[in-house]
Amino acid sequence: MKKRKLGAGGPEVSAIGLGCMSFAGFFGDTDLETSVACLDTAWEAGIDFLDTANIYGMGRSESAIGAWLKGTDAKPVIATKASIVPKPQRHFRNDEDHLRSELEQSLKRLGVDSVGLFYAHRREQERPVEELAETMARLMEEGLIGGYGLSEVAPSTIRRAHAVKPVMAVQNEYSLWSRQPELGVIQTCAELGVAFVPFSPLARGELSDTVPDPAKMGEADFRRANPRWQEPNRSYNQQALDRFRDYARSRGVPTAKLAMAWVLGRGDHLIPIPGTRTGAHLKEWVDAADMALTTEDYIEIEKILPVGFAHGDRYSDSQTIGVERYC
Repeated sequence: MKKRKLGAGGPEVSAIGLGCMSFAGFFGDTDLETSVACLDTAWEAGIDFLDTANIYGMGRSESAIGAWLKGTDAKPVIATKASIVPKPQRHFRNDEDHLRSELEQSLKRLGVDSVGLFYAHRREQERPVEELAETMARLMEEGLIGGYGLSEVAPSTIRRAHAVKPVMAVQNEYSLWSRQPELGVIQTCAELGVAFVPFSPLARGELSDTVPDPAKMGEADFRRANPRWQEPNRSYNQQALDRFRDYARSRGVPTAKLAMAWVLGRGDHLIPIPGTRTGAHLKEWVDAADMALTTEDYIEIEKILPVGFAHGDRYSDSQTIGVERYC
């Protein structure tokens, strides 16, 4: 697996990381044995950058990683997140007491003394982001985190935080059907030496050869409330995605691998973190960093899936709470 720098002052990690949200059952039932097996496959393939969060299954994802670490000598770079408070009414906290407390609990579940990267999962708008950066700087000085990150934020927020304490990484959704970061976030990260970590680079499973069926999704599946999976949006989207699948077949590669190679090609500071529950799906895209797209590929892909092609928003109104909008 090729390596990329996790921020200007951060470690080198695998060019593709592993998003571990699926270990919490957000996209279908799973169990600890399956999660551990997936982590084994990822590590054997050279993936040494794992992304999780305290809220993924209320600790379930972190606990799965912790259980895996107990049975292996592997020492991956782990990123986790905090600041989303789901109950009694969803809100966000960036204060030091909350972040420190949640980080301590995450470390216990993971079974480690520190993590390489700690994100504010959402920005608390009522609190100056400069205060958040100062809190993260103290956690770094104490050796609890190697660096800090921001998630679903605007370029202006990145710049303000970075001026106080350099940001290691920014994590926003980015894929062929969610391209808003091209309007400033990707460029800002490149300018400042910040890693950009695209989550859902495979469009939550849509950019694959196995098309997710909404009728078979469980009640708790995160996608059920997404406008892009609801009719008539879904049918329109599938027409475009089918053409992309046909193009991948003409290139002799899995759809997921082509989509991942496209993301990786958007800049050397991008480190996508596709998620999966199983090692079998992981094998479809794990070698995408070795695939070099041609100029003709980029032109053809842009014809098939032009920027803004997707029908429907990437989040429902309730899911979009806390996401910074800047254009």
